[in-house]
Amino acid sequence: MSAAPRSRDQSPAGAVSDRSRRLLAVLVHEYIERGEPVSSRWLAEHGGFNVSSATLRHIMADLEATGYVHQPHTSAGRVPTDLGYRCYVDLLLQSPRRTRPSPWVEARLSEAGTIDDVLSSVSQELSRLSQHMGFALTPTNEAVFKHIDFVPLDGTKVLVVLVAAGGQISHKVVDLGDRLQPTDLTQAANYLNTEFSGLPLWDVRAAIADRLQQDQILYDALLSRALRLANETFEDLTPGNTLFIQGASLLLHEVSEGDDRVSLTTLRALFAMIEEKHRLVRLLTEYVDGPGLTIVIGAEHTAPDLQDLSLIAATYFDGHQTGSIGVIGPRRMRYSRAIAAVDRVSHAVSRVLLQHDRATPPDYGRRNPVGTA
Repeated sequence: MSAAPRSRDQSPAGAVSDRSRRLLAVLVHEYIERGEPVSSRWLAEHGGFNVSSATLRHIMADLEATGYVHQPHTSAGRVPTDLGYRCYVDLLLQSPRRTRPSPWVEARLSEAGTIDDVLSSVSQELSRLSQHMGFALTPTNEAVFKHIDFVPLDGTKVLVVLVAAGGQISHKVVDLGDRLQPTDLTQAANYLNTEFSGLPLWDVRAAIADRLQQDQILYDALLSRALRLANETFEDLTPGNTLFIQGASLLLHEVSEGDDRVSLTTLRALFAMIEEKHRLVRLLTEYVDGPGLTIVIGAEHTAPDLQDLSLIAATYFDGHQTGSIGVIGPRRMRYSRAIAAVDRVSHAVSRVLLQHDRATPPDYGRRNPVGTA
């Protein structure tokens, strides 16, 4: 069971009476399913309330006065506001529920060749299950240096293999310009592993660059080569997160200027954020700040040009750090289905990555292997 959801501006479901909440829940569910304003007559005939439509009109008028629904035009039924959606979502989350294992999802994730492949698959699974845009965000790059290996190749080339805690691997082919014996490469790797094992990668990068400036290192050919090899590997290291997105095209089906649809302005803003991923990463990092579900609905967004959208996110744990996954869709999304998808997949990806974290060192020919036994 996940922790309580967080939002930008949450109003408790208890702010209205039990009967009003029940009516609101039926109204929101029906509106989500049909996309048309819900009338008191429909509620009287299909809602199972056993009261007159006049009584239901009175309740709906109270809900409208308190900001939970609104009437798009005269003689129409009501549609939920962002506050109405919030109340509905809170009721969904208050209902007893148990996160069911997803063996098929977990099996598909386990087949991925690398950690990046796993998270790319996660975004695909979320999009498939929710029919909205799915995303997966890696943890901030705070990986810890585990060890480095130098593998001699043809001629003067050396394969540098960098392994971080958790099995993350990067590799690079470096041309030294002269041939080194395998024993020299082993001694160089042993020096670096002894000096830097257990330190954050970013700190190791800075320390290597600093030592290359020291005179005593310049006069030690072996140490100088070791540091130059490591430096060329670390120079491509950049701090930050990687964002995987699938299903953005599904939002095109929701484009409309009508109520609770996605406007072209919102779609342009979101696609611009996807192209400049750091902006979307910053927004997601701001929203998802702890375990459990995070749900942001419409006007709860801090970015005004995204207020046609809702976001459902959860965290996962890779054995060392937490990342986040989730879906983004219109305010009129099927929240129950989307919440279940995010909750289940977050547990599945955590199990897959934790299994990998306990696995033996992987094949150097691949980056960030997972699922190795």
